[in-house]
Amino acid sequence: MQHAAIRILGIDPGLRNMGWGVIEVSGSRLAYVASGLVHSNEKAALAQRLRQLYEGLLAVIAAHEPQEAAVEETFVNRDPQSALKLGQARGIALVAPALAGLPVAEYAANLIKKTVVGTGHAEKAQIAMMVKFLLPLSEAKSADAADALAVAITHAQLRMSRKWSDAPAIRDGRSKGAAL
Repeated sequence: MQHAAIRILGIDPGLRNMGWGVIEVSGSRLAYVASGLVHSNEKAALAQRLRQLYEGLLAVIAAHEPQEAAVEETFVNRDPQSALKLGQARGIALVAPALAGLPVAEYAANLIKKTVVGTGHAEKAQIAMMVKFLLPLSEAKSADAADALAVAITHAQLRMSRKWSDAPAIRDGRSKGAAL
């Protein structure tokens, strides 16, 4: 039986560099589509930086036409000011695909590491290596892009076992991936 292909956008939130990765899933087959970074200008005001991230993500969505999105939950930083700014960038990572009509799931970093590498405490190099193994044609040129592909892979694996497409509250982006 042939499954309809689904495009998934994975997002690794960051204020300076927001990683993104798009994969296509057909049954249990994963295929690399594209990956990269959305940059914001460090010298610009915070509002302008957030706008740059938002517009950059919208351009990625328009160019690659994903049907679903997944975002990595961020851990709390020791520096409250940095944590707040990262939280605002994460808000952009959630709202841009939601406003584009995509269902959005969220996954904890440890769950992503466990799904992709097999252990919840994997290093970035291990994640990048497994992403390259699972998506041999991938061209993730940065750790942030590799992490975003790992987010998309995690969503692809978990959506199959948790009936993502059958849950109306999740389809319209009102629910978190953990509630699947």
